[in-house]
Amino acid sequence: MARDPGRELIRVSLAQQQLELLGDGEILRRFRISTAIKGAGELCGSECTPRGWHEIRAKIGAGCAAGCVFVGRRPTGELYSEELGQRYPERDWILTRILWLRGLERGCNLLGDVDSMRRYIYLHGCPDSEPMGIPRSHGCIRMRNTDIMEVFDRVSVTTRVWIQEGKFDADTPSMPLC
Repeated sequence: MARDPGRELIRVSLAQQQLELLGDGEILRRFRISTAIKGAGELCGSECTPRGWHEIRAKIGAGCAAGCVFVGRRPTGELYSEELGQRYPERDWILTRILWLRGLERGCNLLGDVDSMRRYIYLHGCPDSEPMGIPRSHGCIRMRNTDIMEVFDRVSVTTRVWIQEGKFDADTPSMPLC
């Protein structure tokens, strides 16, 4: 039976490097992820993963092949390969699908110098050679390409995303916190 769009919730634990996809309050799937190597933080230029309530502002890449390379949220026409990665080792690879996040908490992750959307914070695919379960990103939430495709297909624009520094507990806080 198909779920009602918008009833899903995504929870992210920076401590556990894990993402949970919930539907109707139940955990549907858990995924290993990789968040910012510099930890949690909201300031523009910090290269940290922002905390708090967000929503999916845009879904980018529907219909693109797994491994499709994005620059500036646009497909380049390239498909990621180990050879391409070696040719451009300085690139921060954004692959397959993008779920662009918009902060919902004014002064915490919305507007001013803490705006998650203006920081281009995404959930996105990355090379399969990149480790999951340890922080390695520049602020975004990296996922395996097959995992981001699954999440992309199960959520809608405006799906809520809760990002917390600590481990998951039973309850997700009501929004907003700030």
